[in-house]
Amino acid sequence: MTTPNPTAAILIIGDEILSGRTRDANMYHLAGELTRIGIDLKESRVVSDDREAIVEAVRALSAKYTHVFTSGGIGPTHDDITADCIAAAFDRSIGVRDDAKALLTAHYEGRGVEFNDARMRMARIPEGAELIDNPVSIAPGFSVENVHVMAGVPNIFAAMVAGLLPRITGGKPLLSQSYRINRPESTVAEPLGDLAKRYPDLSMGSYPFNRDGAFGTNIVIRGQDGAMVEAALMELATLFPAEEHS
Repeated sequence: MTTPNPTAAILIIGDEILSGRTRDANMYHLAGELTRIGIDLKESRVVSDDREAIVEAVRALSAKYTHVFTSGGIGPTHDDITADCIAAAFDRSIGVRDDAKALLTAHYEGRGVEFNDARMRMARIPEGAELIDNPVSIAPGFSVENVHVMAGVPNIFAAMVAGLLPRITGGKPLLSQSYRINRPESTVAEPLGDLAKRYPDLSMGSYPFNRDGAFGTNIVIRGQDGAMVEAALMELATLFPAEEHS
């Protein structure tokens, strides 16, 4: 039996996502990065800019998964309430922190931009948090317990993830192989189910397609053990030989 990987969830925060004004790209990016280091993303949740909803979601996800990654709501405007909600979720105080303030002061002074009260909001960090570097726009994210709080802007989120992940312990990267069968999913389902029972440590998914009026099924086999994935793929090829796939 293989050792389970650490697990994760992403909490996407923002009315702009739920209204359709903005399309989320951060879950897609994070999923790929976590797969690469052996952390299994198990859940994606989207909530509005509502204090009660954010606090409730943070507490629930933090209790359920090894890591929680949040995206959005740490900017300078009145509706950027994520930092306050994280502090409330863990019963911690929050205030302007000297190291975060110093980063922002140097950044804005260097650009000849006023460091006003609105921008000062981005230096408010929950008690005991560890800062997450932001090389793009300087305003830091932070980690509290197993929750990692980052910006919603995709290029900033990606840069923060790149800096954060090296300090997180992963597991075994998830390997995958795909196999295309030129038969409808209904005829593949039963033998695939039997194969999955013989390989309980692997994940097997079937994805039907229709190409030029012909039905087919793509099978994707995923797992931590490369030899086991290959063995299952060979059995699948025996069940559906060359003339049935391409």
